[in-house]
Amino acid sequence: MEEEKKLNPSDIQLGDELSLNLLGIGMSGKIIRIEGEGKIKRRLFDMGLTPGAEVFLRKKAPLGDPLEITLRGYELTLRKEEASHVVIRVTDLSAKDPMQKGRDYERRKNIKILLSR
Repeated sequence: MEEEKKLNPSDIQLGDELSLNLLGIGMSGKIIRIEGEGKIKRRLFDMGLTPGAEVFLRKKAPLGDPLEITLRGYELTLRKEEASHVVIRVTDLSAKDPMQKGRDYERRKNIKILLSR
């Protein structure tokens, strides 16, 4: 586990299994399992972090805590400690944000409204 904490995002390969907190910005993966016991595991499941779900890492704060992911069509912010319990398999190293299409549509719609005034 100590070696994992030193992992550099440029060293990550497709198919690697690692904790969500080690994923680089713009990468995505599929949840393999949730580690931990009791309350933390239940909390993560309640937030929709379940095996098989696709996640996309959108942002990380400057010190890496918290981080923002896109999951099941919504954005979720997690603490680094919580994210360390989520084990994923990397599926894309430079994915496009799945929420961007919706934000682009909203932006265009707002511009049309402003221009029509």
